[in-house]
Amino acid sequence: MPRAIATNRARLRARVLTTYALPPEARAALGDVRLTTYRGRQPILRAALARRLRDVDGLLCLLTDRIDADILARAPRLRAIANRAVGYDNVDLHAAAARGIVVTNTPDVLTETSADLAFALILAAARRVCEGDRLVRAGRWRGWSPDLLLGQDVHGATLGIVGLGRIGAAVARRAQGFGMRVLYHQRRPVPHLPAGATKVALGRLLAAADIVTLHVPLTAATRHLIGARELARMRRGAILVNTSRGAIVDEAALARALASGRLAAAGLDVFAREPHVPRALRARANVVLTPHVASATTATRTRMAVVAARNLAAVLAGRRPPNPVALPAATASVAPPAH
Repeated sequence: MPRAIATNRARLRARVLTTYALPPEARAALGDVRLTTYRGRQPILRAALARRLRDVDGLLCLLTDRIDADILARAPRLRAIANRAVGYDNVDLHAAAARGIVVTNTPDVLTETSADLAFALILAAARRVCEGDRLVRAGRWRGWSPDLLLGQDVHGATLGIVGLGRIGAAVARRAQGFGMRVLYHQRRPVPHLPAGATKVALGRLLAAADIVTLHVPLTAATRHLIGARELARMRRGAILVNTSRGAIVDEAALARALASGRLAAAGLDVFAREPHVPRALRARANVVLTPHVASATTATRTRMAVVAARNLAAVLAGRRPPNPVALPAATASVAPPAH
């Protein structure tokens, strides 16, 4: 190939920044792009992100990367943001729409894996698994006792699911295997309703459920959806599980409800100001804490990266991506702008 043609082709190749190391499968899905990979400590610092975005066409990012209006103003060439997550509250959708930038996410691929973790937290909190683990490791177990670490039955209990989307429905299917009564609260219609699930108002769900599990996106309407008033409406001795977003729950109110005995336990995978976890929650033995790992299996994280890469490759090639996020501006489109 003549040198001039090769040089022109290189100039035409889209420039892509990824804020995390891609598995080989995801790199292959990107195709022929000029890729820059950030390999430092997570999350990438804002100054470093802004500097690297100045001349890129596409961005592969994580939910910990805050992509706001100020950052986007420093990325004049940016055409697409491929978020490797189901949620996209880390991206300013209004700012993206105003600049004609396509935003995508990675739904479906992490549904079953995330539901597994939610149910693991249900079991761990109800049966006091982590308390038992700590007791044995500390050498404080003195042998079998009829009243040692008495917990709650999960089988036959009433499970309240707030948000019956993909993950909430997957949790409901698991609950069927435990013979649980399933109540759910969901604003939008549910296309594939799990067998036996009953729709109720949020207040009734909180009052009736032995275990409440949260599966809603973080929006202005759902921030502190579960606050002091809602916690007070829950059954005494109930359990709260959150694998959605930390700010869905008022953490200070939750800590008080646990300390007072209103709630028996909680299982939390997400927190309002990650990686900070309030001391009042860390100090309680009846709180099971995991570090935002609902989708953390090798297979699922690889699939998420591949889906994100395919989304970005589609936009850069002038095609509609498989998983576009609906943008708020009426003039927004999933078609990439002319650059």
